[in-house]
Amino acid sequence: MQVVSISSLKGGVGKTSVTLGLASAALAAGIPTLVIDLDPHADATTGLSVAPGAQQDIGQLLRNPRRADLAAQVVPSGWVAQAAIRGGEGPRILDVAVGSAYAGIYDRPDLGRRDLRRLSTVLAGLGRQERTISSKPPYQLVLIDCPPSLNGLTRIAWTASNRVLLVAEPGLFSVAGTERTLRAIDLFRNEFAPGLSAAGIVANRVRQSSAEHSYRLNEMSTMFGSLLLNPTIAEQSNWQQIQGAARAIHHWPGESAKTAASGFDELLQKVLDGGQRQR
Repeated sequence: MQVVSISSLKGGVGKTSVTLGLASAALAAGIPTLVIDLDPHADATTGLSVAPGAQQDIGQLLRNPRRADLAAQVVPSGWVAQAAIRGGEGPRILDVAVGSAYAGIYDRPDLGRRDLRRLSTVLAGLGRQERTISSKPPYQLVLIDCPPSLNGLTRIAWTASNRVLLVAEPGLFSVAGTERTLRAIDLFRNEFAPGLSAAGIVANRVRQSSAEHSYRLNEMSTMFGSLLLNPTIAEQSNWQQIQGAARAIHHWPGESAKTAASGFDELLQKVLDGGQRQR
């Protein structure tokens, strides 16, 4: 099981949109996937067409990690039903550990090692819990949507992860923030998570006609080398409409959505291939 945190130090770069795009690609590929919505705003939960109900949210699970039964508390994404309606795709698994503002109590800069391992402890019990659900295959991929900061929740996610996927826009402040995040990953790995590595950098909301974006993409290529993943994700005018409808990009009509979906297919494969090489 690969555990990948999707992170950015700068808000507004489309981190959750990338999380949703990768989740859509995993659903289309038939990869059993769990999305953990660790951002207290819980936008990924909404975008995945999940309405909070009686289940425990991720904040509650973190509160008592040794007693947490994650497999019993996850909720299927509404995208699974949408895929079934389309037909011909076979059984699919895309589950969600529901986000909530309650998780924000852990978004502090002063967490100790025990607190940093809360999500690791929750995930450690997952294999045992899944074996009690015999008809359900184990997850192959866990995507963690992190808050746009380096406070406690992001560090909790990194402690539980194999890899960190960074999201950046081709702009000055975002590129500088990405460089700082890479340094933070190195420091965090040395102190807390020796198995952690960068999965790559996704350039998001790219405008092909923008001279500034072209300049920044060249700069990112020089600065980050092979960590800068291709393809880049183009700015899409109907992203808000797609997410407002709580639909998967792979299920949205139109050529621009089809192109974006294909890009996420490629990015997902590179993330998965990189994790396998790391092993």
